[in-house]
Amino acid sequence: MLHVDNVDDSMVANNLTPYRFTHPGEIVKDELEDRGISQRAFAHAVGMSYSVLNEILNARRPITTNTALLFEAALGLPADVLMGVQTKYNLRTARKNSEIESWLQNIRKAVAVL
Repeated sequence: MLHVDNVDDSMVANNLTPYRFTHPGEIVKDELEDRGISQRAFAHAVGMSYSVLNEILNARRPITTNTALLFEAALGLPADVLMGVQTKYNLRTARKNSEIESWLQNIRKAVAVL
């Protein structure tokens, strides 16, 4: 966390939490659009079903290591970066889930008395 004197830490740019989390499919979708490649043409070229690709690009399905490697081979997007974005997306989504947060809070209370 960065600290700047006389400035609230939550207002420092590197400390900001994004309002909306980025799914790696959004990155791939932007890349396809920037290159003028249709989703159907791309899916056909890489041997992926259009519906699976579309679900990934619209953040309804996570990328896997295999799909990250496929995107790396086809588009030059580093697989490790895509997987890192997916992991952060998963963690942030889980932390927003009130049921999971309640479960974690109970665990913190139980461990605190040990």
